[in-house]
Amino acid sequence: MRTSGTLPRAPRSDTHARAHTHTQMFHAMLDFSEKQLERAKDMKNRLAFLRRKSESPGSSPAGRLDKVMKSIKPAPEDALKWGESLDKLLVHKYGLAAFRAFLRTEFSEENLEFWLACEEYKKIKSQSKMASKAKKIFGEYIAIQSCKEVNLDSYTREHTKDNLQDITRSSFDLAQKRIYGLMEKDSYPRFLRSELYMDLVNQKKASSTSTSSTSS
Repeated sequence: MRTSGTLPRAPRSDTHARAHTHTQMFHAMLDFSEKQLERAKDMKNRLAFLRRKSESPGSSPAGRLDKVMKSIKPAPEDALKWGESLDKLLVHKYGLAAFRAFLRTEFSEENLEFWLACEEYKKIKSQSKMASKAKKIFGEYIAIQSCKEVNLDSYTREHTKDNLQDITRSSFDLAQKRIYGLMEKDSYPRFLRSELYMDLVNQKKASSTSTSSTSS
């Protein structure tokens, strides 16, 4: 009996069965990937919905920005001064309002809110009220996965947590300094390049130009 040097071919039915199995596995992988994408999209949509729900009803970031634009009436030189430093922006009533509105469009207003909360905290005179405010600030902005958690490094977070064991007016100084630095290097430059700020500056420049041309 002659033997062949090649292995016997698998029956045609087995080949078809394996091909069918591979096709099923391929489609199953596609279905799994699509389901994963759908889950990711669904999670993203849910987060966006919760974020919108936490905002005031019927108001969008763009809508609030337009509203602020109409209400802001800085003196001619003030808008330009905001560009000199973050300090000059934050101490000005309309500058603070404009910056807050801008941060809301980026969903990063928690940094400014934390900084302002620290400023208010340092004005408290009663030790009991200070302790209560300190726990509220930590729970709202610093604790991991808190509702308005700000971006702090682990050292600063732990250092601030330790400070709550002996509460003083300087308990949040390091954390506040870190967040101020983030705003100064990140959000503030973007604000100065934003349409909101440029419109205010250009409006004031145009007003100054028209005034000088009328007087001449």
